Amino acid sequence: MKFGIDRLLDEPALRAPLKGVRVALLAHPASVTRDLTHTLDALAASGDINLTAAFGPQHGLRGDKQDNMIESPDFSDPVHNIPIFSLYGEVRKPTDAMMETFDVVLVDLQDLGCRIYTFITTLRYMLEAAAAHNKTVWVLDRPNPAGRPVEGLTLRAGWESFVGAGPMPMRHGLTLGELAAWFVKTLKLDVEYRVIEMENWLPDAAPGFGWPLGTRSWINPSPNAPNLSMARAYAGTVMLEGTTLSEGRGTTRPLELFGAPDIDARRIIAEMRELAPQWLKGCVLRDCWFEPTFHKHVGQLCSGVQIHADAPHYDHQAFRPWRLQALAFKAIRNLYPEYPLWRDFPYEYEQGKLAIDVINGGPSLREWVDDAAATPGDLDALTAPDEQAWLSERKAHLLY
Repeated sequence: MKFGIDRLLDEPALRAPLKGVRVALLAHPASVTRDLTHTLDALAASGDINLTAAFGPQHGLRGDKQDNMIESPDFSDPVHNIPIFSLYGEVRKPTDAMMETFDVVLVDLQDLGCRIYTFITTLRYMLEAAAAHNKTVWVLDRPNPAGRPVEGLTLRAGWESFVGAGPMPMRHGLTLGELAAWFVKTLKLDVEYRVIEMENWLPDAAPGFGWPLGTRSWINPSPNAPNLSMARAYAGTVMLEGTTLSEGRGTTRPLELFGAPDIDARRIIAEMRELAPQWLKGCVLRDCWFEPTFHKHVGQLCSGVQIHADAPHYDHQAFRPWRLQALAFKAIRNLYPEYPLWRDFPYEYEQGKLAIDVINGGPSLREWVDDAAATPGDLDALTAPDEQAWLSERKAHLLY
């Protein structure tokens, strides 16, 4: 198969409209061609594209910032002699001055298929800025490694944030190119945009179910996104960022496990199986021990649970990471009623709101966890209509 960048480089006719115009690139470390050349270098070497600027999202164009909420500066690229603007530094939306440096911006970002992944919001902000400044946006499409399944509550009105770009569920099942079309429609943007589609992407095909496993190398799109298993689990494990539990940052398996020094992982797994065994399908849970080298519980031995979402345990259609992680919270609340589960701190520039609510686009998930009388069936009843509505809404934007 071919990603959008590979088609753009292989097919001169696709590049023809870029002749004689100023071109910018929005990219990150996973923005590479099939031979692992970074897109910025590949475009510069094409000979017929006039690169005048580049933009980096959260974690930077080079992926230089390890943790969340660590800003990146602007700088001048020493090889290509163009300005590199940070969209996760002094600003998160492109400024007027930035927008004056180009005519067409190429967006080549590897997404993880999860609403909270901030590259989605950066795409929205770029589309809005392009509409305001009469600029053109091309999305060089890439696979959604989490595939087509949909899961989670829809973000509620008033809960928009840098980790909540619009009313979609946590696991949206679209590519970035498809999301661009959805943004243009729902935001009613008057903007010239184009998607350079992938060739032969098969989102339902085993064993990758969205990711071309065995034919393309995995490059971390952010520092704590090290593999396909993490991408599959992320729509659930990202909620750990709003809790006092470690999400595995400071280990070699970030966002595939969770734990803390003062919990019993075996008891938690047993309670999860008792509460809703149907939510544990498609993967295997294994109790384990880990000691983070940085971040939460640094240097402390944690009792933890690892989510194995890979062969031979993985069932793509059955796996429900958002429900699985919600169930883990419920089990902890049942076993440790007074456990200080929710972490209270300014999360992604949001003040006065609990991080878990910002992550979920509303308080419903937290309220379900904390309600001793609430059952898994209650959460299903709340969530399933949102999921069905999104499946219907997104149909018009599917390209593959």
